[in-house]
Amino acid sequence: MLALTWLIPALPFAGFAILALAGGRLSRRAVALVGAGSVGLSALLALLVGGAFLASPPPGDAYEQTLWTWMAAGDLAAAIGLRLDALSLVMVLVVTVVGFFIHVYSIEFMRDEEGYARFFAAMNLFVGSMLVLVLASNLLLLYLGWEGVGLCSYLLIGFWYRDPANGRAARKAFVVTRVGDTALAVGLFLLFTQLGTLEIQELMARAEGQWAVGSGLAVAAAALLLGGAVGKSAQLPLQVWLPDAMAGPSPVSALIHAATMVTAGVYLIARTHVLFSLAPAVMLAVAIIGAVTLLLAGISAITQWDIKRALAYSTISQIGYMFLALGVGAWSAAIFHFMTHAFFKALLFLAAGSVILSLHHEHNMFKMRGLYRMLPTTFWTFVIGAASLAALPLVTAGFYSKDLILFQAWASAQGSPWLWAAGFVGAFITALYAFRVVVLTFFGEPSDHVRASAPLARPGPAIRLPLVILAVLSIVAGFVELPHTLGGATLFSDLLGTALPAAPLREVGMATELWLQIAAAVAVLAGALLAYVLFHRRLESVRGWRSNPLGDALHRLTFSGWGFDWLYERLFVRPYNWAARANEGDVVDRLFTGIAGLGLWLHRLLSLTQTGRVRWYVLGLAAGAAILLTVVLL
Repeated sequence: MLALTWLIPALPFAGFAILALAGGRLSRRAVALVGAGSVGLSALLALLVGGAFLASPPPGDAYEQTLWTWMAAGDLAAAIGLRLDALSLVMVLVVTVVGFFIHVYSIEFMRDEEGYARFFAAMNLFVGSMLVLVLASNLLLLYLGWEGVGLCSYLLIGFWYRDPANGRAARKAFVVTRVGDTALAVGLFLLFTQLGTLEIQELMARAEGQWAVGSGLAVAAAALLLGGAVGKSAQLPLQVWLPDAMAGPSPVSALIHAATMVTAGVYLIARTHVLFSLAPAVMLAVAIIGAVTLLLAGISAITQWDIKRALAYSTISQIGYMFLALGVGAWSAAIFHFMTHAFFKALLFLAAGSVILSLHHEHNMFKMRGLYRMLPTTFWTFVIGAASLAALPLVTAGFYSKDLILFQAWASAQGSPWLWAAGFVGAFITALYAFRVVVLTFFGEPSDHVRASAPLARPGPAIRLPLVILAVLSIVAGFVELPHTLGGATLFSDLLGTALPAAPLREVGMATELWLQIAAAVAVLAGALLAYVLFHRRLESVRGWRSNPLGDALHRLTFSGWGFDWLYERLFVRPYNWAARANEGDVVDRLFTGIAGLGLWLHRLLSLTQTGRVRWYVLGLAAGAAILLTVVLL
């Protein structure tokens, strides 16, 4: 069964090829069958391969499959090679299963849109590229998948390309992530020149054997890889592209935020954990970036009126938690939160898409209100997703993954009370903005827009089924890893223990762990209660807060994402545009333009001799002959 691993990414690619070549001649039913069916078969195969892997682990707890040699130049020999271990297995299962549910949802959500085949083709290419990224046995093939998801993000964010704003959002995502991609490419060059290979396992072994902890080369290589991860995962300072990526359809947002793209950076750091362990300074930078990002993005989420942008800032914040975990060496905790986050964030975006579709593509939460009776399935599934995002104690998957991160941020040898405090405050902020979205969207009296849209179009089974399944997963997925205070189940960390080292923990008593859990639970409940009071009971008072100049200034600052777009516009965009305009007429351009103009002038001059009259041609020949004879005789 493991020998069929190559089929897992091949099936979405096959779906892409069929839709790209023949999609225009297929019916919508056939397009949906090919698009969703190919990813569904990939998910089924991933489950079967995963079952075989767990039932009979291969030697070394990893299965490697080399399909063919991609290129060979000098010392560089890059193979199309796949590696299936515990880490890549978790990633593959999440990508294929969540991706399949998003595809099923898209069948109904996109049924009235132009470019139906184009949409599913790009979605299949997106899933296939992500699978190549997580299964690659070498960094060059990983980079190919890395660039593939970047290309697909451009195609899908700008899917409604007739709107110039969507095109700008797609270009912004493409350009900003290219900054990180450039850093990653330079990092690959550095690694190859110093270690002589890009095969991941061999590379990590050589790095550990040749580089001392804290060496300059290790720090430089890890910092460059971190640059790539920061760009793809939308962390400070390259987080500005993700909120604008909401220009794409809701299924695209769900796929980018839950199963692909933004988690690629988390995977890259986890996969190359040996290299990062050799660079403690970079590990600290990872933790600090995560801590600061989760706080700033969480605060920005509180002030958004667009339901999808609020969820986008939420994604930036939750990826920050994963970076925090990676930075303190809690590798398994980061991947655990990645898994639970994929379930509840896909659920939230798909439920938000259901609301948007029912309200004729209205995104403003203040124009919604009172939808809990009109859209009961969407309401209850959204509440479950929001509760898991907020880490509601004991009953949600998000609680167990976030609790593990907070505990290891406190107890890890590389952790600190300050990092824990950032995560603790972030838990309160998360609960506040998560339930703010719930209250503004579903509670209160229906708005005029809702009344005008009544009766609302109820979502069909293709939308409801993924919502219900993802809601169940957003509850039960956390039970594979329980804290010591609740029994200490370690199924998930035991699985990943074959691919990732355990975090080195200080001696912490169970009483301390319990108090940390109680403190986090109180913060979550307080945030949820405050959201209900502020945005349901005292909404007008909150709106009145903006009449204060200071309140309005703070609102505008956080609403804009802390002014990073304003800053980058003045530091980079405008100077670049000025330089580009100035370069249009530089000396070199003028020289070649002059040469071209001279050639054109001579052409026009000589063309005057072409009259079409034979007697003039004979006269010209005679005159030329006379001139030549005179020169010879003299």
